[in-house]
Amino acid sequence: MLTFFKSKTRLKNLIPSNYIDIHSHLLPAIDDGALTFEDTLRLTSALQNFGTCQFITTPHIIQHVWDNTFEGIKLKEKETVLLLEKKDFKAPLKAAAEYLMDDQFVSLFQAGQLLTLKDNYVLVEMSYINPPIQLYSILFDLQVAGYIPVLAHPERYLFYHNNLNEYNKLKKAGCLFQLNLLSVVGYYGSGIRKIAEQLLIKGLYSYVGSDVHHHKHIAAFNQPVYLKDLAPLKEAISNNEFFRFG
Repeated sequence: MLTFFKSKTRLKNLIPSNYIDIHSHLLPAIDDGALTFEDTLRLTSALQNFGTCQFITTPHIIQHVWDNTFEGIKLKEKETVLLLEKKDFKAPLKAAAEYLMDDQFVSLFQAGQLLTLKDNYVLVEMSYINPPIQLYSILFDLQVAGYIPVLAHPERYLFYHNNLNEYNKLKKAGCLFQLNLLSVVGYYGSGIRKIAEQLLIKGLYSYVGSDVHHHKHIAAFNQPVYLKDLAPLKEAISNNEFFRFG
């Protein structure tokens, strides 16, 4: 058993030097991610050491929980970038957002007020308890409004685990899938890791993200990757090159 574990590749060793991270919570004191700028600096520095060369950080926008706004996030982005520059931090950082698909989200995209990953690509998520009642209506209207949904961490929605056909349905509805990298080391549990592997094998992931909030997430990059075939994961990681900016 010990030999088996030693043969596994550690997650940090799969991050290429040109990796662009498109999902994280690095802006300080704005959601459940970095609490202070010092946290921001430690987290970004650690990710850069793994190979990250650009950051698109994505604070939550969740009504009545994290009531962030377009203007508030952009202001925090500007403040944080200036502080990072003073610390001689070189990797470019910009902010988008991770939107919970709810009624407020519908109002925002109908008004054309979304912070996107790039162009019209927008990072969205669902509640971990259940999907929105009007999920497919929201996805349809979002695309009619000109946006492309990138669904964050589909492997973490436990209500889909017993019916993998729901993932195919989401793909047919126009969702691109973003894998949380820590899912493949079992950080969120073995069940989520197994679903992530199945979705990788099926080629359903377009992109990946660190979804880093705190130092425990950084530490988990030292854990081994539990996948029989690393090729689909490597391909999804390489696809993030699409989001290069600046």
